[in-house]
Order: sequence, then structure tokens, then C-alpha cells
Amino acid sequence: MLNLLRKDFIALKSSLWMTLLFLVVFSVAFIPKLEVSLYLVGIYTAFASLNLGTMIDIKNHNHKFLVTLPVNRKQLVQAKYIAAIIYTLFGVFASYGIHTLVTFAMPELHKPEYSAIDLLAPIGIMLILSAIYMPLFYSLSKKGAAIINVVFMIILIGLAQPTAIVMNMVKEKGISDDPMLILVLIGVLLLFAASYFLTVHLFKRKDF
Repeated sequence: MLNLLRKDFIALKSSLWMTLLFLVVFSVAFIPKLEVSLYLVGIYTAFASLNLGTMIDIKNHNHKFLVTLPVNRKQLVQAKYIAAIIYTLFGVFASYGIHTLVTFAMPELHKPEYSAIDLLAPIGIMLILSAIYMPLFYSLSKKGAAIINVVFMIILIGLAQPTAIVMNMVKEKGISDDPMLILVLIGVLLLFAASYFLTVHLFKRKDF
């Protein structure tokens, strides 16, 4: 399992500058304009990193090679889901770090203060996106997987403003203190788990 994760991050090493570029571009685009930029920068950076990782798999024909090794397909899927969680945490905490710096360096932007509970929103949204994306990526052909990557990025760009509006409403209503938050989080985790089992089932049936 650790070797499979290492494979992903070694493959990403040469493209690390792109992940940092995503972080910078999204920060410049959203922080000065949107109050909920913390969420958008974190989600966009995390999903772009996941997207980049899967594109590398497609480009290098990694799945076709890996299924010939003495590693079962369930482990391959597990590694990618764990990588998705790592990308999520990186994107959200990197966004939080940048927003903290901006708050001190540019107080005139009047960025809101965020608590640890507030970070659960972008993490949850990213897990939902990953839960939808992963079964599609693992079940589609090489061409189909490449298309779905592009489609998801276009959808994310199109949903930027609606997401900002929804997150503003959530913040104004103080949902972080609502007991329903626990149920929502449990639902997100169950969806992510269900997505994993579905992806394993689909990938085991896939021919190369």
C-alpha cells in the first residue's frame, strides 16, 4: 500500500509546480473578491491535484501496467482513495495557511476568521466530489476518463459563484453550531465509503 502511494507522489513530483500554480492562481482569483475564498481555494486546489494525479495515470498507462503486478485491484483503489484524502487535506490546510497570512498582511481585505469547524465544509465537499469522480474514472476507458477530467474541471469553474452564495448562507446561519452537522458529516463519510466499494467492484470487472 505504501509503495502504491509512493508511486503516486513520485509521479506527481515532476508536476509539483503545477499544484503550487493551482494554489497561487486560485488564491489570486478568489481571495480579493469572495468572502468564502477559503473554501473555493481549498476545494479547487485539492481537486486539481487529484485530477493531475489521475491524468498522469492515463498518460503513463499506469493501470494497464499495475494490474500485471502481484497487487490486487482493491489495493490500487485503496491507494487512490487515500491519495484523494491527502490531496483534500493539503488543499484545505494550504488555503487556510494562505488566508491566515493574508489576514495579517492585508487587513484591508477584511477576510473573516475561520475556526476548525469551518474547515470541515471544504473537506466534506471535496470528499463528495471525489466520491462521484472516482467510480467514473475507474470504470471508463482511457479516452472517457480523460474527458471526465475536463468535464469535472469545467463544472467546478461553473459552480464557483453558486458555491460562494451557498457557503455565504451557511456561514450567516451559523450551521457550525447545528447538531445536524454531525449527521451531514456521517452522511459524507458513508457516501465516500460506498463510493470506494463501488469503485472496487467496477475496477475488478474492467478489462485491459
